[in-house]
Parts: sequence; C-alpha cells; structure tokens
Amino acid sequence: MGRIFSISVSERKGTKKTNVDTAFIREDFGIEGDAHAGFIHRQISFLAKESIEKMVKLGLNVKSGDFAENITTEGIDLCKLRVGDSILINNIDFVVSQIGKICHHRCAIYYQAGDCIMPKEGIFAIVRGSGEIKVGDPIIIKPKESLTVGIITLSDKGSKGEREDITGREIEKYIKANFKTSFIRTEMIPDEKDILENMLVDFCDLQRFDLIITNGSTGVSPRDIAPDVTLKVIEKRLPGFEEAMRMESFKKTPRALISRAVCGFRRGSLIINVPGSPKGAIENLQVVSPAIEHTIEKIQGSTVDCAVN
Repeated sequence: MGRIFSISVSERKGTKKTNVDTAFIREDFGIEGDAHAGFIHRQISFLAKESIEKMVKLGLNVKSGDFAENITTEGIDLCKLRVGDSILINNIDFVVSQIGKICHHRCAIYYQAGDCIMPKEGIFAIVRGSGEIKVGDPIIIKPKESLTVGIITLSDKGSKGEREDITGREIEKYIKANFKTSFIRTEMIPDEKDILENMLVDFCDLQRFDLIITNGSTGVSPRDIAPDVTLKVIEKRLPGFEEAMRMESFKKTPRALISRAVCGFRRGSLIINVPGSPKGAIENLQVVSPAIEHTIEKIQGSTVDCAVN
C-alpha cells in the first residue's frame, strides 16, 4: 500500500505549484482552487516521488509540485498502471484517464537535464467522489474491471467549431448502454493523416485502450483518410467485421458499398472505423457488438475456446 507524499496546487496556470497539507476534491472536477482542475479527462495529475528522485540524481534541485503534478505518491509504481485502473484515496475513486502527455513546449527542467519525467511517468485521472485528502493518506490501487474505450471523431469543420458533430456523443451513449466500461475518452480531430496516426498509435501503445472507434472519413472523397491510416497502424485486419457492417448498411442504402471502413487490431486494442452519420455509425456498431468483447479477449491473449455450444 502506498501513500500521499505531498499535495500541490496553483491558482494560475503557468505558475509553480505550492505544497499544501490538505485539499478538497470535487467530483468530476479535481482539486478545489487548482488552476488545472476541470479538464474533461485530465482533472488531476499524479507523479511518483520515486520518479522525482531520478531527476534529483541528475543534479537538479527539484521537489514535489515542480512538475505541475497535484499528488505525489510514495510506494506505488505508477508506471505499471493503465487507463481504467483506479487510485483509491479516502473512498474517492481517481480513475486513470491518461498515461503521460505530449509537451508542446520544453520546460526549464528539460533544458537543465535534457529530459523530463512528467511526459513519460506522470499520469492523469478523472474524479469519482468528493471529499478531503491529506498528506500521509493511504492509497489503494484497484485494477480495471471493464472495457476502456477511445472514440475519435474525424471532422474538419467540427474540429474548427464550424459545425456541431454529434456522432461521437451518440457512439458514447450506445457504448454506455451496451457495455460495462471503466473509462471512455472522446476526441475530435481534423481529417489529417499524421494527427490520426499519432493518436491511434498513442491510444494503442501507451494508453492501451481495449476498444477504439473512429467515426467519419471512411468514404472515397479526397479528405477521407481513416481507412488508409488504420491499415497503416494495425497488425492484422478483421474483414468479417468490415463485411458485416457494409452489408448491414447496404440493406438501407446502396451507397454503403463505397464505404472503405477498416477494422483490425494493434497489440491489444481493437480498432473499428464507422461512418460519420449518427444513424450509420450506430447501425454498424449494432451488427458487430456481439463479437466485440470476445474479440478483445482473444487479441489480449485469452486461450478460451471460441466454439459456442
């Protein structure tokens, strides 16, 4: 069992955090009074004391809070956690929502040491429950018990705020109604190959989502790139999924035949491309849903026989 080594907050972004003895945690928000609280899936941040000690050994004069983390832990290997796992403190459930982060601007620590631990060893979480925490409180780790899902909406106009794109929300509703989930993350990006490729690789290799659903950009227009990028990143293709989805849509419209949607997997993550329309996306998911959980179990190493009595 680990414990809270320190708690750190800052009233404004871009300023160093101050260590405090106690903090009030608000559900679906983070630490009251902290400038970084309130983000959709990065409500609170964690970093291990053991990680900070690595930087101290490099000669840096750093302490907990200097890496902008909210909670510094002691006695827990945070690097072994995965999205969907829970960090339990005083009956408050901090659900791991992101492993590491991309630093778009190099910090002073990076320039001093040539490296920084937060992008690789820091983790983020969403908050389920409210209450007070204090330095020294025990920490319990609870492994995830259900699916983690990443939903990526591809929309040039939607990503610019020029159009409301509701397909991602409809997919999230469908997943919540039909599967038990530990965590769902939604993103909206433009139809750009590099952006989608980087996100898929991150979602599979670092975040290790069980299921990743892209919506939109599956047709034959010049900007339709989801199938091409998916083919590039997957290890194996699942043509049965693709054929079933197209044939189900074909019952409604012959235009379904121009869909190039790809399904496959990378490492332990199942990737499914669905259309950009809410109706088409849900129709496609409905036809493959009965096979999703078993497929994920198999690609993650289950040796249970596939035969059905």
